[in-house]
Amino acid sequence: MHYENKMAESGSRRNFFPQEITKNLILFTNKSLKKEVNVNTLELKATNTGPLVLIMAWLMAKQKHLKNYAKFYTDMGFDVLVVQISPWQLLWPTKGAQVVAADAIKFLENNTSYGPIIVHGFSVGAYVFGEVMLQMSEDMDRYSHILSRIWCQVWDSAADITEIPIGLPKAIFPKNQRMQNALRSYTLYHLKTFHNQATIHYMRSSQMFHSTILKKPALFFVSENDPVGPPSSNRAVCKNWERANVKVTFQCWQHSAHAAHFVKHHDEYIELLVKHLEECVGCHTTDSFHHEVCLLNDSEQYTSYMLML
Repeated sequence: MHYENKMAESGSRRNFFPQEITKNLILFTNKSLKKEVNVNTLELKATNTGPLVLIMAWLMAKQKHLKNYAKFYTDMGFDVLVVQISPWQLLWPTKGAQVVAADAIKFLENNTSYGPIIVHGFSVGAYVFGEVMLQMSEDMDRYSHILSRIWCQVWDSAADITEIPIGLPKAIFPKNQRMQNALRSYTLYHLKTFHNQATIHYMRSSQMFHSTILKKPALFFVSENDPVGPPSSNRAVCKNWERANVKVTFQCWQHSAHAAHFVKHHDEYIELLVKHLEECVGCHTTDSFHHEVCLLNDSEQYTSYMLML
């Protein structure tokens, strides 16, 4: 097939469609057909088959930014489930983040035709996924089929419990230093005062994330100048996982931006990500995935692809 025809074929798939599953879960697909969702079980009435990406979003992520990641994956034939929490849901886990985590599990449990599954998490998404794993660990007989369908994981600027007082103010007031300082003071007060209601849950999630019940290959993206998802805490996770025989690839840049490596180091990010996907799930994905990988492996077509994102 000629280059122009390949790009035209690729371009025809560049529409994608969001569907709200809950207030905190949004499904993106390259199929225009809206699917009925059972509000109790979160099961899609029309069966979907094929690979799924579970995006654990960063705090206060804008939809236009999340759509860039969703679009990257849907162009390769994946459906994408975005899981996102609010600041309030972070501060009050039992009524917030843990409820969202339970809904994410419910969706995966009741839509069994999705697979393989890729987890791609950002920043506080690591905490939320820790909550997901904690809930699954309480009934492994019931949830082992979900873990077996997850084939690999990607962690971009993963934030640990110690970074909450730094990351939360920056996420809510990115350009207001005075308000950041005020919220940082309150967050430290919150962690100390509401130990049983909040802090203990962050600690348990962090412990689960470090020990992990998901023994699947992982790719980490971090930067030396990121105080919210620093290399030190991410390397600690990697060392724990490697001791558990989890294959880890660790990419650390000197200068970048929290949860924005995709923008700051686009070419290298895509190259490492596609290589990771090929190694982990390439032979079990769709024709669209292989076609897009071929485009990315050709330098001229790769440049054109970048311009279309």
